[in-house]
Amino acid sequence: MRKSDAVLFGAVGHPKYDNDPSAKVRPEQGLLKMRKELGLYANLRPIKLFDELLGASSIKPEILKGADILFFRELTGDIYFGEKGRRNDGDTAYDIAEYSRYEVERIARKAFEAARTRRKKLCSVDKANVIETSRLWREVVQKVALEYPDVEVEHQFVDATAMLLIKDPRRFDVVVTANLFGDILTDEASQIAGSMGMLASASIGDGTGVYEPIHGSAHDITGKGVANPLASILSAALLLDISFGMKPESAAVINAVDKVLKAGFRTRDIADATTPAANIPGTDAIGEEVLKYI
Repeated sequence: MRKSDAVLFGAVGHPKYDNDPSAKVRPEQGLLKMRKELGLYANLRPIKLFDELLGASSIKPEILKGADILFFRELTGDIYFGEKGRRNDGDTAYDIAEYSRYEVERIARKAFEAARTRRKKLCSVDKANVIETSRLWREVVQKVALEYPDVEVEHQFVDATAMLLIKDPRRFDVVVTANLFGDILTDEASQIAGSMGMLASASIGDGTGVYEPIHGSAHDITGKGVANPLASILSAALLLDISFGMKPESAAVINAVDKVLKAGFRTRDIADATTPAANIPGTDAIGEEVLKYI
C-alpha cells in the first residue's frame, strides 16, 4: 500500500466474529492497523443528497432538500487505539480514550481548510461537559480557529448534534469530530443520503490515501446481486479528486451516478413502493448504467 499513490478498498467483517465476543482475531484489527501504519488520521465523509433520492430517506423531503455536509472524523486516536483489557477475573472491562494535542490540531486544520472552500462554517463536535479528552479537543480547536478568522466556528455536544442532524441537517456544512463520535454520527447521517449504500469516504494523511464505502460487508446479501455499488463508485470519484487532482474526471463519475438516478434506476436499498421492478436491475446492471454515462 505504501508503494501506491492511492488505494480503493472494499469492506471487511463477518457475523461469525461480531457474534463471538471471545474472538482473539478480527478482520477489523487489520483495518485499524492499516489506518495507523499509513498515518490515515483524517476520514472524510461527504453527506450529499441526490434530489432523486429525497423519497428514499425516512426523513421528510422538505427538511432534507439541499443538505450537503462534509464530515471530518479523526481516525487514529480515541477509544479504538487506547489501552483496553479485563480485570476482576474478566468481570470488569475497560477501554481508555486518549488524544494528544497534535492529533487534534492536524485534523482541525484539514477541516478548517475545507470549510474555506465551502460555506465557511465549521461545527466541532465533542462532549466537553463530561469527558477530559473532549475538553482538550475543544481547547485545541478554539486555538486553531484563531488562524482562520474567516470561518464561523460552532461547538456542539455530540448528543445535541445527533438530534440536530435529523431536525435540521441543512444547518451543517463542515463537521469535525473525534473517532468514536464520527463513527456513530456519520452512520446516522447516512439516512440523510437515503442509504449507507450511497456514502463514500476518503481516509487521508500525508501520504497514500485510502478510499472506501462507509458500509460493511453485508454477508446477508452475498451473491444475491442486490448490493448497492454506488458508494464504491463514488469512493473512486473521491480518489480521482483528492489523490490525483483529476477534478473533471471525478465530476464525470458523480454526474454519471446522478444521471442513472434521474433515469429512475435503483438498487433495493434506495427503491420505494413506486419503483417498477424493471428499474431495480441489481448490482452489475447499475454499474453498467453508470459506465454508459461516463
